[in-house]
Amino acid sequence: MTGGAEAPHRRAWQRMLSGRRLDLLDPSPDDIEITDIAHGLARVARWNGQTVGEHAFSVAEHALIVEAIVSDRWPQRSRQDGLAALLHDAPEYVIGDLISPFKTAIGLDYKAFELRILAAIHRRFGLPAILQPHLAAAIKAADAVAAYYEATRLAGFSEDEARLYFGVPDGLSPALSARLDRLTASATEVAERHFLERFETLLRS
Repeated sequence: MTGGAEAPHRRAWQRMLSGRRLDLLDPSPDDIEITDIAHGLARVARWNGQTVGEHAFSVAEHALIVEAIVSDRWPQRSRQDGLAALLHDAPEYVIGDLISPFKTAIGLDYKAFELRILAAIHRRFGLPAILQPHLAAAIKAADAVAAYYEATRLAGFSEDEARLYFGVPDGLSPALSARLDRLTASATEVAERHFLERFETLLRS
């Protein structure tokens, strides 16, 4: 182009089963539906699918675990805090779950892209676009605990190797520790239903 005119905004549309069309480069909260998020996350495999069992372990299941850990460690958390934990990986319903080394290789532009979608999701469900530091830290810590159990129970890591990468999974109640010790992957439709049920519970609480 000439004359200093700006190039027109390039749209990268993703059509959803709900009929919504989400612009990935400029996402609008109005184009985000929780049913699309649940459907997509239940079909995105954690660990690049390299897990044991009949079913892949989905991002929807991971999100449920992270929310459970945040609630277990922080009983006084608010409804919004719980929603933020459940939705912490929600952008992956359209962009998939890239392993951390690949995200690092891509660089900060990928992270900015991911955060733009997450901010739109937050606004859609009444959450602040950017979380308070204490909540972001609590979710990040819970994410590491979830990764430890997923790695050792499903992805073939030894406990020593998992501690090296994810730290020691402390601060959990005996009931939640026992549940995570028995971690298995669910069928897609089960993961999707449980995610939606938990979302509705947090929304009404």
